[in-house]
Parts: sequence; C-alpha cells; structure tokens
Amino acid sequence: MMSKRPIVIADSDAIIAQTNPADIHHKKANEISQNLININAQLLYPTTTIVESTAHMQRVLNSTASAYGTAVVMTSPDAQVVEVNKQTLTNALKFFGPNTSKKNTLFDCIVAAIAQEHKADAIFSFDNFYKKKGFKLAEELK
Repeated sequence: MMSKRPIVIADSDAIIAQTNPADIHHKKANEISQNLININAQLLYPTTTIVESTAHMQRVLNSTASAYGTAVVMTSPDAQVVEVNKQTLTNALKFFGPNTSKKNTLFDCIVAAIAQEHKADAIFSFDNFYKKKGFKLAEELK
C-alpha cells in the first residue's frame, strides 16, 4: 500500500533562510529542504508567504536580485502556489487576535489557516508559534 505524499506549507522564514547564506537557519533549511525532496513532500507556497519573503529580501537584506529571483522561481510551473482568498483570511483570524504577539503576524496566521485547509502534515518554518497551535514542523518529518 502506497502512503500518501506529505503536504508541507512553506513559511517565509524557511524561504529566506534558504536564499540567504548569512541566515542563522541557512544550513538547517537546506537540510530540511533536501529531506522534503527525499520523502517526496508536496510543498505549497501561500502567495502571502512569497510576498512577505521577497519584501524582507528587498528591504531588510537589501537584495532586490534575491527578491526578484525568488518571485521568478515561484512563477515557474513547478512551484505550487496557494492563493489566499477571503475565506482563508477569515480562517486565519482563528489564530490572530488583538493580543497576538507582534512576532506572530497575520502572515503566520494565514500559513496556519492554509495548513489547516490543506490538512498539511507540517509547516516548513523555524517558528514555534506553529507548534503552539498544534502543527508539526517540517524538520520533524522523516
């Protein structure tokens, strides 16, 4: 019997870590990415995650080239991009509120909502916010 292909939702910290060799999680992100390839995971990229990642690359890392390159990769036929619609935004509010930590933005809550909507096996992130909300991180997949 063939097991189902694991579904993993990408968060911006994972994308940024992979593209930035100076990132504290760069090596680990590449190891996790390789493992996801090895286990044939289906990696889904929320449109908001792509936008958040490229904005960080451009503004914080001062690399418009990395931002553009990432955007180009995400528009390739192989990239599985998940659109964020009003229902996803509504679902994200289950994870977001007036007292949510400033570190856990609506972007993170959208990732959680998409993980829930797609019954994801894990989220590719280094943020413990997801574990606190009951999700598994991609590094836990074998």
